[in-house]
Amino acid sequence: MGAGSIKEALSRAAEYLAANPEAARSTDSVAVARLVDGLVVHVSGPSGETITTDMVRSVGGTASAPSPGWLLRAAESSCVATLIAMRAATLGITLDSVEVEVDSESDDRGLLGVADDVPAGPLSGRVSIRIGAAGVNPAVLEDIARWGVRHCPVCDALERPIPVAIDVAVG
Repeated sequence: MGAGSIKEALSRAAEYLAANPEAARSTDSVAVARLVDGLVVHVSGPSGETITTDMVRSVGGTASAPSPGWLLRAAESSCVATLIAMRAATLGITLDSVEVEVDSESDDRGLLGVADDVPAGPLSGRVSIRIGAAGVNPAVLEDIARWGVRHCPVCDALERPIPVAIDVAVG
């Protein structure tokens, strides 16, 4: 889909949701994870989406697939790139290139439960963006990149505490 089609779709969606705010809130699609063997996990979605994860050998995995933590960073980087493209299309700007790198620093003692005062998740994260568009003011491109991070749902979920309900069925 080209920038013009994206702009039209975003405009229609924004107009509809502005007129029908009750339609903006919805339950996101479910992801179901099933332990397969050792630390290998298959995840499926309602429309046939699938991924497989595994852990590194040092914690008992076979390193046969990406780790869940890497998939989190992949989700963040792809989400930011998508939001940058959406914002550029809305502004009528054709991007020549977008590359988003996401990395983080973690302390495995939290993951392994070795130290209760160490978080299990990342201690810090970094989003590095390279963006290019011929003839566009660099300040405009920087604004588009920062807008993409500010409006990325994955970044938001990582930065803002959100309530998580836990349901457990045994047996």
